Amino acid sequence: MTVPLPPLPELTTPLRDRVPHPGAVTLPAGPPGVRWRPAVAEDAPAIAELLAAMSTRDHPAWSETLDEVEEALAQRWVELERDTVVAEDAAGTMIAHGTVVETPEPESIVRVFLHGGVHPDHRGRGLGRAMLDWQLARGRERLSSSEHRMPGWLLSYAADRSPEHGALLQAAGFAAARYFTTLEAPLDAERPDRPLPEGVRTVPFSAELSERMRLAKNAAFADHWGSQPVVAEAWESMVGLPSFRADLSRVALLGEEVVGFATVEVNEEDWSRQGFSSSYVGLVGTVREHRGRGLAGALLAEVMDVSRRQGLERCVLDVDTENPTGALGVYQRLGFAATDRDVAYSIEY
Repeated sequence: MTVPLPPLPELTTPLRDRVPHPGAVTLPAGPPGVRWRPAVAEDAPAIAELLAAMSTRDHPAWSETLDEVEEALAQRWVELERDTVVAEDAAGTMIAHGTVVETPEPESIVRVFLHGGVHPDHRGRGLGRAMLDWQLARGRERLSSSEHRMPGWLLSYAADRSPEHGALLQAAGFAAARYFTTLEAPLDAERPDRPLPEGVRTVPFSAELSERMRLAKNAAFADHWGSQPVVAEAWESMVGLPSFRADLSRVALLGEEVVGFATVEVNEEDWSRQGFSSSYVGLVGTVREHRGRGLAGALLAEVMDVSRRQGLERCVLDVDTENPTGALGVYQRLGFAATDRDVAYSIEY
């Protein structure tokens, strides 16, 4: 049985009247020998290299690809001059990077994400605190300029294995709001068939189905914590990344209606970090009217089987442990087990 999330409050005043403007937002400063500046598109390789170094401390099994970094810097809703910073040491080596991203076209929550971090060799020098102060100021500037009459959230994520990051966020006024667990399953054996609901068939992802699939994703995730619709531009960027695997992804159709989906990515750069070859399931969802019939489990089982036939050793995904659809239980029954956890922190207005 699906338990819906409680409705968000109906607010009568715009965010600009509820969030104090922070005043002039200036670049971070210090420590001595460190130069702060906005990022530019040409920084993408250096940022990807920095993120790879950060991953050794924060999430050793994966890191962002250069393509993903380039995509993030090119989003039309990101103003590089005002929404990004990087820090360089005296030799010109990038040692910190931060972004403030307000996602476009919200329906019920204005979300501003604070992403970034500091190279492990330079932590403990005050760089993270200086960058977070800037991010908070820019995030509040974003919210205090909004005419939307809905809640406004500042959001950031920290890995359990890096408690100093979570402590920094809590000291700045963030509260732990949600827990996202990484799960892995071996692909060393074929799993029993999981029948699809009557009348439903599955096909690989195709460009023809892309827009219907995006709309189904927005419908399926409408009752998930913090979720907002994915706009077409962001969706097409995601499925256009080289790591996206249309042949491994699956779409469930009832007639011509998309009623479920599973998207899959493969990043071979992560395999040496993980110690095995893998596919990553980025999204699994079932449109609400079709839940409770085993569709999500059948989709995921098919994705796992086709990944196994491709010679991959494990399947990886992340799940909100309080997901109202009972997704965690579905995954565990397919052999997934927890390996890591991230915490979502929020300040809500």
